[in-house]
Amino acid sequence: MYNKLTLAIFAALSVSAHAAEQPAKNSEAESVERIEITGSRIKGVDLEGTQPITILSAEDIERSGASSIYELLQDIPQLKGGAGTFSTSESGSTSTSTPAGQAAASLRGMGPSATLTLINGRRVAPSSFAAGTQNFVDVNSIPLAAIERVEILATGASAIYGADAVAGVINYILKKDFDGGEVEVSYGDSFEDSDESKKQINLIWGTQIGEGNLTVFADYYDRNQFNASDRDYLASPNLVNSYSYLPKLENTPNIYYYSSRDGNEQPAPGCLTETVTTEYGEQICAYYGNQDDVLRAPFESMSGGFMFNQAVGDLVWNTEMFYSKTKSTAYSTPAAINQLDDSEGPWVKEDALFIYDDANGNNPLLDSLYIDPFDTLLGQEQWGFQFDARFNDPRTVEVESENMRFVTSLEGQLADWDWETGIMFSESRSDQVAVKGVYNRYKFHAALAGELCSDGTIAQQNNGDISCGAGSLLDFYNPFLVGNGTNDATLALTQETPTRNGKSRVYGWDFTLSGELMSIGSSDIQSSFGLEARKEELSDIPSANAVANADNEYLVDVFGYGSSIAEAERTQFGAFAELYVPVGDKIEMQLAGRYDHFDDFGSTFNPKVSISYRPVDSVMLRAAWATSFRAPSLTQAGVKLRTTTSTFDCGANQAVADLYCEGDGTQVTVNSLELGNSALNAEESESLSLGFAWSPSRDTTITLDYWQFNYDDVIDTNMTGVLARAITDESLRHCGLVPNGEMGISYGEDVCSVTDNSGLYIDQAGANLDEILAAYINEYDPRSYSLELYRDHVIQLENTGSQDIRGLDIKIDQRFRFDAGDLTLKLDATRYLDYDRNKPGSDDIEQLVGTFRYPENVGRFSISFDAERYYISLGANYTGSYQDDIEGLRGREIDELIELGELDDNEQRDVKSWTVVDLSAGYEVSDSVMIRASIDNLFDKKPPSVYGSSRGFDSINHDAYGTTYNLGVTYRF
Repeated sequence: MYNKLTLAIFAALSVSAHAAEQPAKNSEAESVERIEITGSRIKGVDLEGTQPITILSAEDIERSGASSIYELLQDIPQLKGGAGTFSTSESGSTSTSTPAGQAAASLRGMGPSATLTLINGRRVAPSSFAAGTQNFVDVNSIPLAAIERVEILATGASAIYGADAVAGVINYILKKDFDGGEVEVSYGDSFEDSDESKKQINLIWGTQIGEGNLTVFADYYDRNQFNASDRDYLASPNLVNSYSYLPKLENTPNIYYYSSRDGNEQPAPGCLTETVTTEYGEQICAYYGNQDDVLRAPFESMSGGFMFNQAVGDLVWNTEMFYSKTKSTAYSTPAAINQLDDSEGPWVKEDALFIYDDANGNNPLLDSLYIDPFDTLLGQEQWGFQFDARFNDPRTVEVESENMRFVTSLEGQLADWDWETGIMFSESRSDQVAVKGVYNRYKFHAALAGELCSDGTIAQQNNGDISCGAGSLLDFYNPFLVGNGTNDATLALTQETPTRNGKSRVYGWDFTLSGELMSIGSSDIQSSFGLEARKEELSDIPSANAVANADNEYLVDVFGYGSSIAEAERTQFGAFAELYVPVGDKIEMQLAGRYDHFDDFGSTFNPKVSISYRPVDSVMLRAAWATSFRAPSLTQAGVKLRTTTSTFDCGANQAVADLYCEGDGTQVTVNSLELGNSALNAEESESLSLGFAWSPSRDTTITLDYWQFNYDDVIDTNMTGVLARAITDESLRHCGLVPNGEMGISYGEDVCSVTDNSGLYIDQAGANLDEILAAYINEYDPRSYSLELYRDHVIQLENTGSQDIRGLDIKIDQRFRFDAGDLTLKLDATRYLDYDRNKPGSDDIEQLVGTFRYPENVGRFSISFDAERYYISLGANYTGSYQDDIEGLRGREIDELIELGELDDNEQRDVKSWTVVDLSAGYEVSDSVMIRASIDNLFDKKPPSVYGSSRGFDSINHDAYGTTYNLGVTYRF
């Protein structure tokens, strides 16, 4: 199964054997390695203090108890706030979910695509499966065992690294020159009865070979599933009114309100759970998503690779390679059952309710319904009624991902200049298959009508006769008949297993020259110049039964499962220059600029200026200004038709609210089709940072940094804006499906049948939509007094607007030295001052700081004691309070919260701040054995209640694990 891993280790051993044959060369003088710090290409110049870099050392990584890169980064304040950083807790089977088993890091809450991920200063292929349309590097694919340290630069860095370094850079530095061996084994779990354990074993081994070194590593990690039902307080919904009208088939369907003579939804007699009273006073059999919610998907990974360097004459040859394979499963709530055209209320024969006849043949339920004619899949006319239900099984997808990265480079000296050139190949492949809970719409409707054959094919009609080419014609599937083996077997024949295959590749070449450019007086001006060429390729190809297209009226063959076809490639060329200019003894400057040309959207130039001033040795003032950019992702440029959902915000545009939300400022989610846009502009950012650092002694360091980003031309879809433009632009208004090749809004049949006061229909130029709404209400008296939307609105990605973000970072590091050991206090905190963005479809600016998922303050404090053979550390992670997402709730949910006394006078609510404490310790039993233990959430603090999330808590900023422990042993040899 892991054949490529075997090849990787074999390649490492082959290099070892080959190199061991070379005679060792004695060197009379030891070479001194000149390193570069993230944020600069200049080697040998200490710029670490002149820019706000966070460094996680090998010691930090070892003591964290982390089993993955995501776990390592989750306590960094600069990576908190907003919904940009995500883990497998957000994964699912739909196109709006994050890809199963994958995780991403996002600096400043600006999104994972605005954070550049590097390994040893070079790029990594992004995941072939996008999060929405944002491509990102899957940090779960980076083997933690190979990481020496992590450097995080949370400011714009495109002048150094090019595209995507808008919010900053995370650079993973691999171990090198390792001598000896190390095996680490760890096990972790919660203290609950459920099994949420994780197991890990990793190996690293290195040896000197001639004038070089070979380091080999391997890692295996396995983590169990964690369900909402594993915690008592999450197993039930936090609001009774957070129900869905669509019960599972096993709980028996509801009768659709349109088929009831009294106009109300009603439950069937077989409902197994207590019925719920709706806002219309109906009694229904309800569904709540908690019962099927998976908070953390199961995950398995295996990785291996090597780092090799060797002196070849006056040159140094460096090669690094790793391969990883991950497996995961993701779940989404069971799919809704709709009509063939995806509208609500599928039809079934009246015979389905004969099971409720009493002994005298009476059937009160059947008597309360309208029995109407309907056309079946094969065109038969049958008599029946409509129902509401969803399938039983959650939509379940299994994903396997393979990631490979190979870099080889040469470095040397030309006179007094250092040079380096290298080539890189990186690939990410993912294969996804839906294994459960996905059903073919045509087969299912054939089954409902008795038109399905025993071999799973749809019957044929010939002169009114229904027959099967192979197999026999089955009796109709009865959604109300629960627990019947024959009936269940018919349903099973309608299941499908759509697939999705993705591939992302990056090819790169670079050349860097670094050295002293000139001297001015006593100041040496250091410099770096370089060239870079890169080719990127991406394909994301689902099976035909998971794709919508105009030929099948944009209907996906299966219910509740859609994907997209995306194929794109681009080439890029970049040239950069950087200067380090000391001005006297107290001032240092960094000047950088980079030109990038992309063959698909053009060119851009990004400068950077930073300066540091030391009035005295213990004090430093620093400032930096830079511009950055993010090229449209290959998914954004190349997606052909993405089946998804779009949300429009009636609170952003009153005209839209009056037409589609009954005047309220609610948010509405609709099915849509999303198109890529080759004419997208690059997202652009201007960043500024001002900082102060004070080190009165070697044991005390205090830094305070102000930072801001002005981020423009952000790429997204803008459903609210399209609805607003459609008020005056008839080309965006369509009766029925949007024609192939066009874009806009799809309106329902009834809305399309009425006219305004001038006799104009909704799709005609000059039509008055307010008058059409009034005519529609007068003619049909609908449940909702808003324009009836149909389905599959076609909208295109666009540069929608801007974000302006400002904040403060504070870090304090204080060490006290004692004979027995050192006591260290650390504080790392971020305060968001502003996070403003324009509301899509409006010029209004919304302030996000303090709103849902945007806490104003986040931070970590720790106190640790380090002795010669042991350490112990106590830490606390703080997430500040923020507003609950009350606006996103339905009216019935808000009414319940008012009754519970959860809302203030403005019908708002704050999510409480959350502080969790962790404890870790380690003891060096001998020179070769180290044991470690850590406990997270020491006091078993539950996450704050959140009513704006269907989960009942915020899984981005909080977690529901409770107290967990991790035990580890390291053996060195």
